[in-house]
Amino acid sequence: MKIHPIFIILPLLAACAQKSAPGTFVNEGNPLIRECYTADPAPMVASDGRLYLFCGHDEQFDDKPGYEGKYGFNITEWLCYSTSDMKTWKSQGAVMKPTDFSWAVGEAWASQCIEVDGKFYFYVSCQSGEPDCKAIGVAVADRPEGPYTDAIGKALILDYMTPNGPRGWWNDFDPTVMIDDDGTPWLCWGNGSCFLAPLKKNMVELAGEIRILPMENYVEGPWLFKRGDWYYNVYASMGMGGETISYAMAPAVEGPWTFMGELTGPAKNSFTIHPGVIDFKGRSYLFYHNSTLSLDGYGPATGRRSVCVDELRYNANGTMQKVEQTKEGIRF
Repeated sequence: MKIHPIFIILPLLAACAQKSAPGTFVNEGNPLIRECYTADPAPMVASDGRLYLFCGHDEQFDDKPGYEGKYGFNITEWLCYSTSDMKTWKSQGAVMKPTDFSWAVGEAWASQCIEVDGKFYFYVSCQSGEPDCKAIGVAVADRPEGPYTDAIGKALILDYMTPNGPRGWWNDFDPTVMIDDDGTPWLCWGNGSCFLAPLKKNMVELAGEIRILPMENYVEGPWLFKRGDWYYNVYASMGMGGETISYAMAPAVEGPWTFMGELTGPAKNSFTIHPGVIDFKGRSYLFYHNSTLSLDGYGPATGRRSVCVDELRYNANGTMQKVEQTKEGIRF
């Protein structure tokens, strides 16, 4: 994700292997996905016992001045990968494009999928056509890998619904969703401001007012979840020259939230970083992206990001231990 209110789609000079038939690969360390550029990882454990990883497809290959620095963003679709053991992964291919929504015109920013009563709800951020603003949509499918279709035929969140804080019309993206113990679904999102609102049980309508969660050093990319007695919000924060990942804890989803500091530092070669946290088969993981991969003769750049994963550990009191970003990745 990024915070500047300009977007330029640059021509592509190469195609990603992802557009061919889905295949399998073995986890060889970080970056985890090496067949194409990927960003904004969103892991989900489905009822079939597999972990599904959703991410945006970075397709910036042209060496021309662009949207952010020398090599801009061009995120064209959302991809899906799955695994039963974190070692062998299956590429499920592209699950959606922004233009699969009749009201959207492009930009496959961060997403998250959640399973509820046998249905899979896919919350995405993209660019609305009319009105011209960032927006959050929701799609639904019977399987985690899709096919997904627009669940309501319109955007779930548009700019007029939220106060324009530090980012103005750029503030409504990066959705994260969780189901509370009482069955209430909560949607959290935002750039510059961290928004929170309850959803109806149907998962596609707001059930209450939108409020702002006070989050220290918050930039974007929230990841909201509960583990044990604690609620966690893990998000992109501002470090020296780029984003880092910080987190806050609370006894209830509406707070009060306590800032706990940085979880990990900036991603190598990337201004942005985006967290995805998951427990899977007795271990906890932090997914994120950096910009260390080179493909088809094109070197690393901020618009050529790559998903990574390292193990996450908790202390007895529920706090998180700092995560070191490694080339080796997780151990088996």
